Amino acid sequence: MIKTYFYNHSEQKMFHDVDLATKDQWLKSPEDLLWIDLYDVGNNELPYIAKIFDFHPLAIEDCLHVSPRAKVDKYDDYYFFVFHALRYNEESDDEITTVELNVFLGPNYIVTIHKSPMNTIGRIAAMCHRNISYLNRGPDYLLYAIVDGITDEYFPIIDRISVRIDELEDEIYEHQMEEITEEFLALKRTIILIRRVIMPQKRIFANVNGRYSFDISEENVPFYTDLTDHLERISDSTETFRDLVNGALDTYYTIISAKTTETMRVLTIISTIILPLTFITGLFGMNTFAWLGEEAEPYMLIVALVIMLAMTFTMLHIFRKRKWL
Repeated sequence: MIKTYFYNHSEQKMFHDVDLATKDQWLKSPEDLLWIDLYDVGNNELPYIAKIFDFHPLAIEDCLHVSPRAKVDKYDDYYFFVFHALRYNEESDDEITTVELNVFLGPNYIVTIHKSPMNTIGRIAAMCHRNISYLNRGPDYLLYAIVDGITDEYFPIIDRISVRIDELEDEIYEHQMEEITEEFLALKRTIILIRRVIMPQKRIFANVNGRYSFDISEENVPFYTDLTDHLERISDSTETFRDLVNGALDTYYTIISAKTTETMRVLTIISTIILPLTFITGLFGMNTFAWLGEEAEPYMLIVALVIMLAMTFTMLHIFRKRKWL
């Protein structure tokens, strides 16, 4: 599916579903802007667009395959970007997944390519049907609007992860080890994936010595500064979450270790008490006192019980005095 949106600067008008065969006519003015959105493209649409704009085969190959990280490549008269949006489903086995967005940014055109529906693209496309607010500031502003929309979708995910960490910190004293461990590992995988998505995108928009990795008009620089600030906030949040999860996991393992130690201490005390009692019962059970006669057996049983009770209370007294109990 190919959708086209053309903004004519001289007429201040929007045109939709233009004929790309006359691409040069639409792009003859540097102040006009053509946006082409390709969704769930087949085997014919992408080569068709690539031929019209003479895109590099390596960039087209990146569009056909899933790229693991965001990047920007500079070609002769355009830039090629790879971004990733996040989809979060806490009930799924894969809590978080990525949706790839490929972008070609030219001097007065922008081509977006994505295999799955994207809320940000749909919202901006709907706005373009009603007004020119996204297309009258140049292609770099439209790129900003798209990436900023994707970035804004990260914040609800960050907020939910923050709540889950707080919940886990309360649950580590209540739930079983298997449940808590699985939850911690799922959270760590989610945070690692978010960092793997955010960090390269943050580097793309980083201002190094007053220069960006691609051309941005002066009036749009404040927007990219704000976008960089959002990405920094998300990056800092994931860093904090990683430390919180690791700290909570260490605390949980400490609690488990303390409980295990307490259990072993109790079992050791029980074994210590049982050991001499076993010796006493074994000794009296060997008929060692048969020479006293059969009439002495009831008395020997009483003697054995008294000795065992005395030893038990003595050991308990010693354990309490040494604060082992």
